[in-house]
Order: sequence, then C-alpha cells, then structure tokens
Amino acid sequence: MIEVLKNPAYARLFAAQVIALTGTGLLTVGLGLLAYDLAGNQAGAVLGTVFAIKMIAYVGLAPVANALAGRWSRKRVLIAADIVRALVALMLPFIDAIWQIYALIFVLQAASATFTPAFQAIIPDILSDERDYTRALSLSRLAYDLENLLSPALAALLLAFISYHWLFGFTVLGFVGSALLVLGTDIGLSGAVAKARPFLDRLTRGIRIYVATPRLRGLLALNLTAAAAGAFVLVNTVVVVRGSYGAGDTEVALALAAFGGGSMLAALALPGLLDTLADRKVMVAAGLLLAGLTLAHALYQMLYGLPFWGVFLLVWGISGMCYAAILTPSGRMLRNSSHAEDRPALFAAQFTLSHVCWLITYPIAGWAGSTLGLAEAMAVLGVIAFAGVVAAIAVWPADDTLVVEHDHADLPPDHPHLRDNPAPGPAPGPASGVRHRHVFVIDDEHRVWPSHG
Repeated sequence: MIEVLKNPAYARLFAAQVIALTGTGLLTVGLGLLAYDLAGNQAGAVLGTVFAIKMIAYVGLAPVANALAGRWSRKRVLIAADIVRALVALMLPFIDAIWQIYALIFVLQAASATFTPAFQAIIPDILSDERDYTRALSLSRLAYDLENLLSPALAALLLAFISYHWLFGFTVLGFVGSALLVLGTDIGLSGAVAKARPFLDRLTRGIRIYVATPRLRGLLALNLTAAAAGAFVLVNTVVVVRGSYGAGDTEVALALAAFGGGSMLAALALPGLLDTLADRKVMVAAGLLLAGLTLAHALYQMLYGLPFWGVFLLVWGISGMCYAAILTPSGRMLRNSSHAEDRPALFAAQFTLSHVCWLITYPIAGWAGSTLGLAEAMAVLGVIAFAGVVAAIAVWPADDTLVVEHDHADLPPDHPHLRDNPAPGPAPGPASGVRHRHVFVIDDEHRVWPSHG
C-alpha cells in the first residue's frame, strides 16, 4: 500500500492530509474544553450545536463553494481553505462568548467543506493507475482512523505540559503546514481550466451527474447504510459502555478502538480484494453484513440482554470493517463516473449527499436511544441500514460496466464526439441514430443513462 508514496506529488498531499487531520483532532479536544469553560454543565448542548452547525455547513455549502471556486485552480482553493481554517483556529483562544464559537466554527467548517472535496478530486488525477488510486483510498482511510485514535492521545500528552489554549496553536501549525505542502506540490493544471458555465449550472452539475448515474445512486443508498450503523456507534457507544455495562472511560476508548481497528483492517485488506472483485460485490456484501449484524445485535439485546463484553467488542470490530468496506471504494466510483473537469463538482456532491445521510441518522440515534431505549434505537437504525442495501441492489445493476454501448439519435454523424468514438460495427440505419461504445459518464453529450433496451 505504501508504494504509492513513491509518487512525490501524492506523498506531499498525503502528508498535508495527515497534518491537517492531526490539527483538526487537537482542535476537537480543545473545543470541548473551551465549551466547558464558557458553558459549564451546558457544554454538551454547546458541542451538540457545534456538530449541528458542522453538518449544516457540510450539506449546504460544499456545492456552493465548488461552484464559486469553479474558475480557480484546485491548488489555490486548497491553500485558501487552509489559510481560512488557520485564521479561525488562531482566533479561538481569544473568544469569550458562546455565540462566537458558533460563528467561528461555521466559517471553519465552510472552509473544510471547500477543502475536502477539492482535495479528494485531485488525487485521481495524480494517480491515474487504478491500482495505485485504490491503495491511496485505503491509505486515506487509515489516516482518518489513526487520527481518531492518536489525536486524543497526543492531546492528553500535550495537556500534561501546556494549557488547552495552546492546542489551538498546534491546530494553526497543522493547517499552515498543510498549506505549505500543497504550495510545494506540483499539481499541474488539473482542474485549472474548465468549460465556462453559468453559476446555476456549476452549482447543480455535480448532483445532476450523481443522481443520473446508477452506480452512484447505489453508492448513496449504501452511504445511508453506513451512516445508520455508524451513527449508533458514534453517538451511543459511551452510553452503552458506561450506562449498560457499567464500565469506565477506558472501556469506552477500547470499544471505539475496536470499531476503528476493524476499519483499519478493512483498509489494509481492500486493495488486494478490489483487484479481484467488483466494487459492487464488495460493497453490497459489506452492507448486508453490517445491516444484518446491527439488526441481530438489537434483537439479541431485546430478547436476552447484553452480550458478553468480548462479543460486544467483536461486533464493533466487524461493524468497523464493514463500514470501511462500504466507504473506501467510493472514490474509485466517483472517478470512473466523471470527466476530470467534473470531478470537483461530483466529489462535492458526494460530500453533501453523504452528510445528508448523517444528518438523518445522527438525530435518530440520539433521540431514539434516549426515548425508546438503546436496543430499540439500534433496531430502528438497523432497519434503515437494511433498507439502504435493498435500495442499492435495486438501483445499481449487477451487470454494471464502465464501457456502455448506446446510440446518439440527437447528434449529427459528423459530430466531434462521434468522430472521436466511432461505431464498432456496420453503420446503423438513419432511424436508430449513430450507435457506438465507450466509457460512459454523464456529460454534455450524455445526459441520460441508456436503458438496457
């Protein structure tokens, strides 16, 4: 997997990602302590509002930011977003009111909603080989999981020597370091020149391509599956471990580490697996296992009570594996479903639509867990997860291929697209249009996915 780091451009961008993620992890810890200083026992409500602001920014601003920055080079977009995030982190130690937290976090998350899709859209241009790109996706998944495990430990180590306000200083260094690494990376002209389009077209283009592509509709359904199971883990693990098992903070960390460790194992195994199996088989199988495991776990608790602690950790570990197996291949699907100029818009659409799934499942995990009970909440989310898999199977054809034969009754025979992609056999009759085959993506010449007929 690490052989992809031999590519100097990707190595610098990966380093930028790791440094920025570490800074974000330290910011999360510092923000919790700052909220407690300002709000005391109401810090939980403050942080809940902060996370809601984060989701709203992610859902609402990613397509807008991509459309506004559509005429910029992606390199400028990344550097500008990092600078904005660094400035926000720099101001956080000096605020003295809760509303200021909300305002600054909205700006910071707006910058993140700009940075992340643009960053993700650059990688397939740098790593054009699909095997290399698959390994880069797994490496990125590992980086996210390691950040979740290591950033809190690093914060605890730093807090033994410094005030939590200095955590924001390290966050600033993280974002500045990320910007400098991007600045020193030869990204080339990818994404710098795109066809001039009206703002409304740029704003909606990514989502239009997304919903018109069957495999991406399947990806969206599986995003819902992952979000349903993942929301219960992220929201209710502390409640299950502390409240139901009567355990302590160490066991909470161990349970979350089991989920993250399972995700990391999947990230290590996926490159070899995806070399031999189609994305759909891996992702649908993972979705079925994740939904079935969530429902079975809920049913067991309702009938027999809590499973043994070791079994609980095993369930969390397998859930993490399935979760990563659903999410990791998504970058490959987005790359294979778009031209280079449309990738930023499509990655922004994935960023927005996947967070819509979390915006649905997070409140359900919290509300159902507190009103219906934890097992019942897990059952509700398990049903949602299973519905996502069923929808994915229905909308994502099992015989999905990149090269699709289709006709163009709407184009004249001398159109440049037809000259560049000639028909494979004898010329069809005039009534049927010009038929040919090539890697099919939704674009200006292909606005609707061809039917099997």
